[in-house]
Amino acid sequence: MNGAFKAVQLTDTVYWVGAVDWNIRNFHGYATDRGTTYNAFLVMADTITLIDTVKEPFIDEMMSRIASVIEPSKIDCIVSNHSEMDHSGSLPTVIEAVKPGAVFASAMGQKALEAHFHTADLVTEIADGGEIDLGNMTITCYETRMLHWPDSMVSYLHEEKILFSQDAFGMHLALHELFDDSYPLWLLEHEAAKYYANILMPFSHLVLKALERITGLGIEIDLIAPDHGPVWRKNIEWILGRYGAWARREPKNKAVIFYDTMWGSTDLMARSIADGLREGGTEVAVLKLGSAHRSDIATELLDASAVIVGSPTINNQIFPTVADALTYIKGLKPKGLVGMAFGSYGWSGESVKHLEATLGEMKIDLAGEGIRVKYVPTAGDLAACRARGIELAARISRK
Repeated sequence: MNGAFKAVQLTDTVYWVGAVDWNIRNFHGYATDRGTTYNAFLVMADTITLIDTVKEPFIDEMMSRIASVIEPSKIDCIVSNHSEMDHSGSLPTVIEAVKPGAVFASAMGQKALEAHFHTADLVTEIADGGEIDLGNMTITCYETRMLHWPDSMVSYLHEEKILFSQDAFGMHLALHELFDDSYPLWLLEHEAAKYYANILMPFSHLVLKALERITGLGIEIDLIAPDHGPVWRKNIEWILGRYGAWARREPKNKAVIFYDTMWGSTDLMARSIADGLREGGTEVAVLKLGSAHRSDIATELLDASAVIVGSPTINNQIFPTVADALTYIKGLKPKGLVGMAFGSYGWSGESVKHLEATLGEMKIDLAGEGIRVKYVPTAGDLAACRARGIELAARISRK
């Protein structure tokens, strides 16, 4: 495949040599409607260095891009910022082909790579704040544990002022152009927010610490090069600011309703509650499962003040799609939300009780008793749903 793919030059000495996955639509439960990239970077220092690798099926694409710059066997050093398989899956094959003098990872990264690939003695641990001497250039590595794996670290190339940020500041977006300023800001914000909500939301307190550390290093950053999506060169301060806002949980006057319906009754309730919220001056996102994906719900919750969950009762339980979404959202640990449950039922009607129990486990502040309607809601039932929406809007606006 040599010659089929070309590297993209970022600076005089650094090239993008990653791979574009145009077709992926699911990333461990997260809907990737616009595909993704697996970014890897070649540093043409005295000690030629590869920063990260790619998902295993894309190794030929990466090696072809490297070969457009230099014979891959001339790579002297590999830095693995993150051991997740979309970045390390091809690492053992690359090590075998290249036979580098050194492979560096964080302390936890060394352990994770050994557990993945049984690569005893092939990976060298680098300490937090440790430096890698490339002869005419220097890389410093900083641990960012649990952003979003225990092994995560970022690497800073001093001479080119590039922060290789692994999964931080990334997004799932298949690239036709490499840099952020090739894309409209609305698209960057949507995909960066979706990525943050579905990957980094549970670790927001650590995101704040990482931002404080990065900004406190006193280093100049001309490029942020994440492992997914575009390289940041124009909107660096903007993406740092967005991460700060998302991590601090700065919600809008906004409610998210997600639900599923069996014969349409719960759907009528959802739309009536939404009407009440809108009448009360609250922005509302209404997501019916089956049409909306669980990762879309997470994205909408990133800047929301309230979550309202609805389900019919089936076999004394909540609807399967709602259970799936709740389990997923619970793991993301959204903070500071007001909540409410609603649903229709035929004869037993346990769904609202189960929804409220789960919302309670998520430490969501319940705004009164949930709404239950038997069979098909009457005009009076729908008016009551609308009224509860208005009440909830008033409560949100006081937050």
